[in-house]
Amino acid sequence: MLSSPTQTDFELAGSRIKAGSRAVVDIPFGKLYTHTELNIGAHVLHGKRPGPVLLVTAALHGDEINGVEICRRLLKIPKLNQLKGTLIVVPIVNTYGFVQQSRYLPDRRDLNRSFPGSEKGSLGSRMAWQFTEHILKKCQFVIDLHTGAIHRSNLPQVRASAKDKMALQMAEVFNAPIIVKAASRDGTMRGTANSLGIPIVLYEAGEALRFDEQSINIGVRGILNVMQHLGMLAGRKTAPRTQSLFTKKSSWVRAEHDGIARYYVTLGQAVQQGDVLAHIYSPYSDFEVAVTASFSGIVIGRNNLPLVNEGEALFHIAEVSELDEAEKTLDAIVDEVDAAMPPVLGTEISLV
Repeated sequence: MLSSPTQTDFELAGSRIKAGSRAVVDIPFGKLYTHTELNIGAHVLHGKRPGPVLLVTAALHGDEINGVEICRRLLKIPKLNQLKGTLIVVPIVNTYGFVQQSRYLPDRRDLNRSFPGSEKGSLGSRMAWQFTEHILKKCQFVIDLHTGAIHRSNLPQVRASAKDKMALQMAEVFNAPIIVKAASRDGTMRGTANSLGIPIVLYEAGEALRFDEQSINIGVRGILNVMQHLGMLAGRKTAPRTQSLFTKKSSWVRAEHDGIARYYVTLGQAVQQGDVLAHIYSPYSDFEVAVTASFSGIVIGRNNLPLVNEGEALFHIAEVSELDEAEKTLDAIVDEVDAAMPPVLGTEISLV
């Protein structure tokens, strides 16, 4: 009888993690002007048996904290004790922004517009370079966790490049309500991963500085689904019971006037072209104007702040092929996730 192949040690930023063990590796990423050192902490779970190397990241924007909680719950899953391969989890990439509850770095730069970075560039560029060299290049697959910006909520959705077949497979098995086929932007971690040939999916759900239980549940289950698909966790590869909705086109409906908004539609709601989504009115006159849908689709993003300026993004609408069935599909996926979640958070979760 042949014995199972054994793992060699895994090396990350000068630390060695033995097979069948886990560790937290602190990687120095700079100092505050008080001389206080800041590190990025990477959880490394190195399985006893060989397999892929998957990276899960959160808080690349420091105020997007939903992903931090997803990472916490993921790391408590008992099934990870039977892991094949290596799982690297970085709950907080932008430590500066996280401490300040801010999307940005101290110099107001966006870390997710600084990749792949430079060893001698700006603070954001140096951080991006360190992350790319010491963490990203050690991985074969990536799941990057995000939320909407401040005062904006996103319907749980996964974004992947239409040109990357493996990333699209990961997006499908993740099984978020919406899959957005979108090219990556210059300067983003997703763009750098694409250029390195590393399949990456980006999960967007919820709002900055807020926990959203449904978004967290979908995120945890989605990561486990991907890990099972990659062969990192035991279980048969099965298609999700309810398929995610694909979209190739999405656009924001913007305010044509400034004022105070009354919103009428919610995330996940289907709208038809011409539907009234909101009214904007003035607190000093009888002026009132309707905000209407410019095309038919599903609301996948929404501004939550009633005080709006002219040109401000209010509703993010995505086109889908079968609008009549879209709301039923979204509800079915949410129901499946709710049914799969355990009564005690952080314990075992069933996979699709």
